[in-house]
Amino acid sequence: MSGEPEYTQEFVDVDRARIGVQVYPEPAGVPDAPVAVIWPAMGVRARYYRPFAAALRQAGLAVAVADLRGTGASTPRPSRACRYGYPELVTDVGAVLDALKPRLDGRRRLLVGHSLGGQAALLHLAVRGADAVDGLALLAVGVPWWRSYPGVRGYGVLAYTQGIAAVSAALGVWPGWGFGGRQARGVIRDWAHTARTGRFPVLDGMDAEGAVRRLTTPVLAVSMDDDRYTPHATVDHLCAKLTAAPVTRARYTVAEAGAPLDHFVWVRAGVPLARRVADFATTLTPHG
Repeated sequence: MSGEPEYTQEFVDVDRARIGVQVYPEPAGVPDAPVAVIWPAMGVRARYYRPFAAALRQAGLAVAVADLRGTGASTPRPSRACRYGYPELVTDVGAVLDALKPRLDGRRRLLVGHSLGGQAALLHLAVRGADAVDGLALLAVGVPWWRSYPGVRGYGVLAYTQGIAAVSAALGVWPGWGFGGRQARGVIRDWAHTARTGRFPVLDGMDAEGAVRRLTTPVLAVSMDDDRYTPHATVDHLCAKLTAAPVTRARYTVAEAGAPLDHFVWVRAGVPLARRVADFATTLTPHG
């Protein structure tokens, strides 16, 4: 054992929120390594990504993992007083990138998003500007449009997502009953909008759909075998919106992973996927 700390816990203040960021030690023997900033799935703590962070470091990337607002080390804890939604999650991405800027300058910079974290990362690049990073890796990130699911399952997805939205609106917060952890009602409202319409909501008056179509940042989009929340077709639906961006579309299979997969457990079987992300990072052209 080298005795090095697993990661350093840092914090970024955004308005009245505080975003926790876990910054891992630089990979050994890789000067000016590309930097990957990971944004988690809904309700998933940054600590869950430790195995994947280790795999990325082994593949030659520097790694930081942020907790989504209201999850893990990030505040505020969702309550009836919290009104934040997608616009605030998008702002948080930019604030963390600004805070990490001294570590990012002069290096290839990659946002890595999982599920909701990937939506936030994508929307940040689309509506706030893409100059801060060189590429985007979307891992199990789609738009959960109910019509993307096969057969009668789509009607079940529609009822389930809109039921969660109705409960969160009535209670003023989503308590996390069996899905997604405790969430602010605005996050659930905006997520349910994507499930109902297949489109991103308007963000602070900006047409997010149009902004996504204009995005030119290179994208690696990977769907996972046996992912019931984000099956391959939902990722395809998202990729179809990226009409101006160069998109590398891939599937992470059980055979490649050498282990069972789903929407979450790929993180624990991610060594081959980490190598794919690292290879993608080497193709990126650094800004400036």
